[in-house]
Amino acid sequence: MRRPLIAFLVLALPAAAAEGEAVFRGHCANCHAVAAGAPVGPGPNLGGVVGRKVGGDPGFDYSPVLQAAGEAGQRWDAAMLERFLVDPEAMFPGLWMGANGLRGAADRAAVARYLAKRRGP
Repeated sequence: MRRPLIAFLVLALPAAAAEGEAVFRGHCANCHAVAAGAPVGPGPNLGGVVGRKVGGDPGFDYSPVLQAAGEAGQRWDAAMLERFLVDPEAMFPGLWMGANGLRGAADRAAVARYLAKRRGP
């Protein structure tokens, strides 16, 4: 019984990672890079965002609400990213980001997992 479950989980992990990357590319990549050394675009580079303080990419000019969150010591983790991706403006009123978030909980979780595995710039 355990072997089939373990085999399923091992086989499902690459699919989950690919799903997160696909959702990211479809909804986030127009403004955000994740590759180390990629230039800042309309949004900050999100490589290494998990563990980084909010508003913590020194190469990006953040909205005051994100600057204040970082100064208050807030740091990104996967759970916070998932909450943010529900409705970014609701989480940080006054945010300059123009996106509306992701509707599906599975998509939000997949993107958060994907970003958690990306190295910083």
